[in-house]
Amino acid sequence: MERLYDVDNLTAFRASKDEFFSEHPQSPLTYEQRKAFRGLAYFPPNPALVLEVDVEVFSEQTEIEMQTTTGDVQFFMRWGKIQFEVDGQPAALTIYSNQHGYFLPFVDALAGHETYPAGRYLEPEPLPDGRLLVDFNYAYNPYCAYNDRWSCPLPPAENRLRVPIRAGEKLFHR
Repeated sequence: MERLYDVDNLTAFRASKDEFFSEHPQSPLTYEQRKAFRGLAYFPPNPALVLEVDVEVFSEQTEIEMQTTTGDVQFFMRWGKIQFEVDGQPAALTIYSNQHGYFLPFVDALAGHETYPAGRYLEPEPLPDGRLLVDFNYAYNPYCAYNDRWSCPLPPAENRLRVPIRAGEKLFHR
């Protein structure tokens, strides 16, 4: 039996994010962008992309340097790998970790057309049984998608998907 997806929580989250972007002094938008801002564009809720996945935790967790949009680097641990299906097509992504928790940067087949060309992010949530909750409906653009003053990690080659992820935030039109 298919579990019902809580669209109300997602809708409230998106409304709160739009309010933050339009009102808050720490918004990633410039003052000029905020004056014209009418909300972010999102894919409709997609319950099929709410995944509770097993993680193949790497026996050796190595620190990597993740390049950023400004040429700097940020450090993450290669923590584990998840495998899943999107519309019947196999997909796999590497989960990274740092002092803030789990980090899942990815680029999907829609990049540059419907989603931000440099990729989107997620923070998977640990479940009590050791699996991770990966809800692509919460996939978001990094702040550098809104203006160039931000430095954002670029998803490594191993996190480039050939499948489309039709969930979460869409491309921001400046």
